[in-house]
Amino acid sequence: MNHFSFGKLKENFPSGVVVFLVALPLCLGIALASGAPPLSGIISGIIGGIVIGLVSNSHLSVSGPAAGLTAIVLTAIASLGSFELFLTAVVLSGIIQLLLGFAKAGGISNYFPNSVIEGMLAGIGVIIVLKQIPHAVGFDKDYEGNLSLFNSGYSISAVTDSIQGIISEFSFGALLITIISLAIMLLWEKVNVLKKLKLLPGALVAVVVSIILNEIFIQTQSSLQIQNEHLVNLPVLKSISDFGNLITFPDVAGLTNAEVWKNAFLIAIVASIETLLCIEAADRLDVKRRVTDTNLELKAQGIGNIISGMIGGLPMTSVVVRTSANANSGATHKTSAIIHGVLLLICVLSIPFVLNKIPLANLAAVLLLVGYKLANPEKVKRFYTKGIYQFLPFIITVISVVVSNNLLVGVGIGLAFSILFVLFGNMRRAYHYSKEELADADEITIKLAEEVSFLNKAAIKKTLYNINPNSNLIIDARRTSFINMDVQELIQDFANNKAKEDNIKVKFIGFKTSYQEYDSDEHSHVEIKHRRVM
Repeated sequence: MNHFSFGKLKENFPSGVVVFLVALPLCLGIALASGAPPLSGIISGIIGGIVIGLVSNSHLSVSGPAAGLTAIVLTAIASLGSFELFLTAVVLSGIIQLLLGFAKAGGISNYFPNSVIEGMLAGIGVIIVLKQIPHAVGFDKDYEGNLSLFNSGYSISAVTDSIQGIISEFSFGALLITIISLAIMLLWEKVNVLKKLKLLPGALVAVVVSIILNEIFIQTQSSLQIQNEHLVNLPVLKSISDFGNLITFPDVAGLTNAEVWKNAFLIAIVASIETLLCIEAADRLDVKRRVTDTNLELKAQGIGNIISGMIGGLPMTSVVVRTSANANSGATHKTSAIIHGVLLLICVLSIPFVLNKIPLANLAAVLLLVGYKLANPEKVKRFYTKGIYQFLPFIITVISVVVSNNLLVGVGIGLAFSILFVLFGNMRRAYHYSKEELADADEITIKLAEEVSFLNKAAIKKTLYNINPNSNLIIDARRTSFINMDVQELIQDFANNKAKEDNIKVKFIGFKTSYQEYDSDEHSHVEIKHRRVM
């Protein structure tokens, strides 16, 4: 296990600060969107950073309350009738995840194609950009960004109306802070002198500058000042005891409630799948290509959700947005995730009045850069050059994630199409001809692929029975490791019957056969036994 290391503190502190800045408003916003107490999201973020950070061996993944669980949480609280009963479901979901970890269910992540994972990341990048633009121009008052450019639909009229609404109501002050924040962060990435100031991340500088600018606007009573509804809004606690009074404990009576168990299983399954998808993506974002123990990750998530539910927190997953921000800001170790959890705890208890001065436009600028890096046009170009069987699943996953605005639905559609393309590709690549037109060919060579399944039977049959009489046929299986029994019988039946009738001379290469060559005048029977039948 890769434990917390003080030796990693210096190089991971900047990225921890960036993730903290990204996570802070999202934790509160997800709680509000879920119909839960505001601090429940913060509690989940603290547990996700510190507890899961300590237990997990993921190097880049950051856990916390997830937007993908918002609808489930909202429905569960409403159906159960109390937040305390819902917390019981959260605790039980954690226990289920812990059991899944011991059952080694984490291996399911190995079955997601890279094109789908990369498509998921790019799709999330597009969503981040679309949801942060209203914040960036001072239009959206919602932390999580429920308003987006396409909030009313994807028709031309809906998009036009949304853009007109934003243009008519946007704030010049918010737009100015967004532009300045982006400029600062881009300069920090491009200018070598600034890049060396690792303990002073560009995002932190942008936050400080945006706070100072807005304070100047307020003091001068400028029309550019950012209104309170467009600032971070955390409850101000006067003492640690006040924080303790806000903690809610689960209702143990829910252990006998069937509806509680139903929601617990739903949360556990959805949270586990989202976590495994994010872990797969996190490992791909790791420049050192280190591999996370997914079974341990499920155990870590289970422990985190048990503790979160016990003290009034929301269920959590490994979260792509925070993980991407972590990776893109230079994190090298899970110390970064732990730092972000500690900063959440310290700041919420000590300086919420300072945090409440941060414009949401500034945080939107941070996320706009994260979104662009995830959906970089270079990535689309790279998959395009890989060929249609890689590009189509990738681009379909991107579109599905964006249109559905649902990670699981988008990945499910992408995965389904990926499987279809594999099957279609397998059908197309069963063999290729030595001559393009069978009708004019006196000699035909069929080179079988590495694997020939039942899906190839129809195409092979059509080719065999279109061969002209008196032709020479070579069936080459030297590259083939597997031939389906149905296809073997088809070839055998053709050689023993159709070929004899039409005086077609058949030669087998790479088969284990009774006769390596069939001639209608000399032999009466061919039996094909492939070298390896699975």
